[in-house]
Amino acid sequence: MRPTSEAELADILRGADAPLVIRGGGTRGFGRVTGEVLETGGLAGVRLYEPGALTLVAGAGTSVAEVEALLAAEGQRLPFEVPDLRGLLGRGGESTLGGVVAANASGPRRVQAGACRDSLIGVRFADGAGMVVKNGGRVMKNVTGLDLSKLMAGSHGTLGVLTELSFKLLPIPEMAVTLRLSGLTDAQAVAAMAAALGSPFEVTGAAHWPGQGTYLRLEGFEPSVRYRVGQLSRHLARFGVLEEVADVWPAVRDVVPFHGRAGDIWRLSLRPSTAADVVARAGAEAVLYDWGGGLVWLLTAPGVDLRARLGAVDGHATLMRTDADLPTFAPEAPGVAALTAGLRAKFDPKGILNSGLMG
Repeated sequence: MRPTSEAELADILRGADAPLVIRGGGTRGFGRVTGEVLETGGLAGVRLYEPGALTLVAGAGTSVAEVEALLAAEGQRLPFEVPDLRGLLGRGGESTLGGVVAANASGPRRVQAGACRDSLIGVRFADGAGMVVKNGGRVMKNVTGLDLSKLMAGSHGTLGVLTELSFKLLPIPEMAVTLRLSGLTDAQAVAAMAAALGSPFEVTGAAHWPGQGTYLRLEGFEPSVRYRVGQLSRHLARFGVLEEVADVWPAVRDVVPFHGRAGDIWRLSLRPSTAADVVARAGAEAVLYDWGGGLVWLLTAPGVDLRARLGAVDGHATLMRTDADLPTFAPEAPGVAALTAGLRAKFDPKGILNSGLMG
């Protein structure tokens, strides 16, 4: 099924009585979900773009590539640096805005600009009963009541099918510089990234690629960037010498070090100060730190139950790619599970939207 209008989508959902698999471009879906496929690619097109107001409104099926090209022509961008996980997950297709929002997909710039959900200023969606819901607007303003935009971001299509999205935008900076510290252990790298992110020098990327280096990014007007590079170099002198290197952020964003490698892929959200210790206990074959250590990608041997191996951790682990019979998401705490069940009963009373994906 591939509806071409919000009304058609709502009709489909009202009449559905069996599980549906909600799919955008098919580039980042994971987990085992069964049912008839409902594609949102027909709900495409830019509805409103006002460069002067830094605002974009587009259908959920609009391709990310189309949007990024449109914005770049006006010297603007989506703030959260959309990851492209096709190479990581072995997928084809074209990433859509709806899929990005459903996964709350956010790249290295999250440490400075926030996650995808932080750039959302409005959504339209059809819930599991076929009711069309609108929340937020087309201009930036304070939100009153329940902010459904934030709720829908990261819900993986389990609460409703997105139809239209409104974003705030940012200008593309005049200059971007990537800096590298070499030879640091994981623990030293996390400490260096924390020091950089805690400084007043507006770091917009902080990643550690073991064996390659610890990377930091500064962006803005050239005089400001040059001044901040000098100040940051002095601030981090105890960790070594900062050198300017080529742009590595697309590789970090898309987890390129794991492309084409066999094994399971885990995505860990952690308190940065615990990241190096967690990685040391994980026994992974490869690791990549992003968000200053708040996001850790691990490549493990097939079938390893990493959650059982690590035990209690201050964070959570998502199994992004595997052939093993292991759950994608970690079990929720009882209180959270009760809240989740209540939300699903409200938004998807028939239990048909990506059923079983998130518990």
